[in-house]
Amino acid sequence: MNNKTFLTIHSVIYAAFAFVLFFLPAQLWPMYGVEINDQYAYFLSQHNSIFLGGIAIITYLFRDIETNSVMAKKLFMGLGLTNMLGFIITLYACLNHIFVGFGWSDPAFFAVLSALNFWQFKHNS
Repeated sequence: MNNKTFLTIHSVIYAAFAFVLFFLPAQLWPMYGVEINDQYAYFLSQHNSIFLGGIAIITYLFRDIETNSVMAKKLFMGLGLTNMLGFIITLYACLNHIFVGFGWSDPAFFAVLSALNFWQFKHNS
C-alpha cells in the first residue's frame, strides 16, 4: 500500500476513536467493562482524545511523505512503536480483568495496526 493511502486510513481510524472518546465515553466504555461513574472519569476519557486526535492529525499531515526516505522510516517506526505500546497496555488491562467483553478487541486492534505499521516501515526500506 502506498504511504498516502496507509497514513490516510491510519488517520481516519485514530480520528474516529478520538471523536468517540470525546463525545460518547459513557456509551463506549461499558462495552469494555469500564464504568464512567463520575465527571472525572468522563473527563479522563475526553483527555485521552487529545492524544488520539493528535496522532490522527500528524498522520494526516504526513500522508505525502516520500517513499524510502529517512523521515518515512522514522514515522512508521514511531507509529509502530506507539501501537505496540497500545497493545501492551490494553493486553495488560484485559489480563487483569479491567477490560472485559469487547475490551479484547483493543489488543487485537493494536496488534494489527502494529503489524501494518512495521510492514509499511519495511516497504519504505
